[in-house]
Amino acid sequence: MSQILSYLQAREEVMTRALEELVALESPNDERAAVNAVGEYLVQAFCQLDADVERLPQAAFGDHLRVTWGQGNRQILLLGHMDTVWPIGELKERPFHVAQDGDSGILKGTGPGIFDLGLVPAHRLVFLFNSDEECGSPTSRSSIEEEGRRSEVVLVLEPSREGALVIWRKGVGRFEMEIHGVASHSGAAHERGVSAVQELAEQILRLEAMTDYKRGTTVNVGVVQGGSKVNVRPASAWAEIDLRVTSAEEGQRMTKAIRGLQPINPDASVMVSGRMNRPPWETSPAGQALFERAQRVGASLGIDLWPAGTGGGSDGNFTAAQGIPTLDGLGVVGDDAHAASEWVDMASLPRRAALLAELLLDLGH
Repeated sequence: MSQILSYLQAREEVMTRALEELVALESPNDERAAVNAVGEYLVQAFCQLDADVERLPQAAFGDHLRVTWGQGNRQILLLGHMDTVWPIGELKERPFHVAQDGDSGILKGTGPGIFDLGLVPAHRLVFLFNSDEECGSPTSRSSIEEEGRRSEVVLVLEPSREGALVIWRKGVGRFEMEIHGVASHSGAAHERGVSAVQELAEQILRLEAMTDYKRGTTVNVGVVQGGSKVNVRPASAWAEIDLRVTSAEEGQRMTKAIRGLQPINPDASVMVSGRMNRPPWETSPAGQALFERAQRVGASLGIDLWPAGTGGGSDGNFTAAQGIPTLDGLGVVGDDAHAASEWVDMASLPRRAALLAELLLDLGH
C-alpha cells in the first residue's frame, strides 16, 4: 500500500473533524463575512505548512485566496471554491452528521476535507480559492485564467460522482429577458392592454423548444416574474434563462438565437441581455493524456478511475478553454450536489487525498 494512503487512512478521524469544522462555517456567496471566515480557516491551515498566502480583496464577494507552496519554475494550479448555495441557518436544519447507509453500507457525511502530508512537491503549487464560483466566478475569472497561463496543468477539486474524473463540461450561458406591455383594467378595459405575462409565456415556449438533446444543448427558463395585481393587465414581465452547450460554435449559435428573439405580439417589446459566462470545456488529446496519467496513479493505489463529463460547469472550463491540460472531479466522492440529500463517502477522504498527493508527485517527474 502507498505510504501516503496509509498515512491518511490512519488520520481519517482528524480529516473528519476538519470536515465538520468546515461544514459549520456556513458560506453562502452573498454573505461576505461568512465566506471570509472559511478563508481564514484555510489561511491558518496553509500557514502551518509554511505556505505563502495572499488575500485578493473583493468588495461584493468574499476575498479570494492565492496560496503558493513549493519552489521551482514549473507550476501546477489547483482550483477550489469557498462559497456554497446554502443560506445561513441551514446548518441548524441539517447539522453535520455521519451515519452508515443501510442499503449501501457507505459511511455518509457532507462537505470537503483538507490534509497535511508533510511532503514538498517538485513543482510550485498554486491554490486559488475563490468566493464567487456558485454565481459564475465574475470577479475571479481573470485570476484563474492568469494563473492558468503560468501552469503546466490545472487540477480542479470539485467533488466526484461515483469516483469518476471529469474530462469535459458543458459551457454555461446566462440571459435575462425583459418584456414590456401595456397596463389596463382587466375588466373595464381588457382590450386596451397588452399582457407582458402572455408574451413571456409564449417566449418561454420558444426558448424551451430550443433544447436539442442530440446536440447536447439545453435551455431552461428557471426564474420568472411579472404583473402587479390580479385585476390589471400586466405591463411588465421578466425571466432568467440558463443555456448549456457542448462546443464554442454551438454557444455562438445559441447566443445569437436567444438574443435575437422578437416579440410575438407587435405591441409588446422584448429585450434580451446576457452571454456565455463559462466557455465549453471540450475534450482534447492533452486532457486525455492527463486523465490517463491520473488513472495509472489511481491503479497503483487500488482506485479504479474512469473518464466522465457533465452538464454542470466549473472553473476548469476557463483553463481548459485556454488549451491548458485540465482535470476535474478530484475531490471527495458523493452525490446530490445542491440538494438537501447531498452526501459524501467518508472513506473517500483519505483515498482521494492520496490520489491527489500521488498525482502531484508523479507530475513532478
